[in-house]
Amino acid sequence: MSLPRRVRAVVFDMDGLLVDTEQAVYASMQRASEARGRDVPMDVFRRMVGLPRAASDEIISAHFGAGFDLEGWAEDTRGRMQEAIAAGVALKAGVNEILDHLDAVGLPRAIATSSSLEAVHHSLGPHNVLDRFNAVISRDVQVNSKPHPEPFLKAAAALGVDPVDSLALEDSHNGVRAAAAAGMMTIMVPDMLDPTEEMHSLCIRIARDLHEVVELLAAQERL
Repeated sequence: MSLPRRVRAVVFDMDGLLVDTEQAVYASMQRASEARGRDVPMDVFRRMVGLPRAASDEIISAHFGAGFDLEGWAEDTRGRMQEAIAAGVALKAGVNEILDHLDAVGLPRAIATSSSLEAVHHSLGPHNVLDRFNAVISRDVQVNSKPHPEPFLKAAAALGVDPVDSLALEDSHNGVRAAAAAGMMTIMVPDMLDPTEEMHSLCIRIARDLHEVVELLAAQERL
């Protein structure tokens, strides 16, 4: 399958797509929960993936029930997550390869993430890839978070490219919804969430990893 039109820019999600943070977040939540004699089932966590913090807090509050010290649990989770990031969170397969390809063909690229700019620096800084992106649209500059299209529209504007000529790469359902609503060609690279029928309808492709995306972009250059 070829891309429906020529790609002029690429917009990346971060967590679960560029870095393997989703697994680290879940492990941190579990350890904080176990310290309180509680548990966070995987199906509960999957419902939180790709959501802003307020929406995630609602899910976890409903799971733990009334009277649970949500703020204490959240602070413990954040501390454990910071320790995990300090120890090193791995890049996802194919990150350096796709950035090398974009360098070779001269395509601009941006990050559109629900994480803070501080988290972006903590996650990507140690891998020395952050300066390979032309723009970062973190939650600090967003009024509306995913699934609203604003993060992707701002990324396209920062790159000076029409959203319809941009390729969005996402791993979460809300991220796919946001990118598709922005009018971008959207590819889902699943991490913690499996593609649903809705995801198939919104995406031009479900890719196994970023290596497959490189193959698609390389094929475009041969046309």
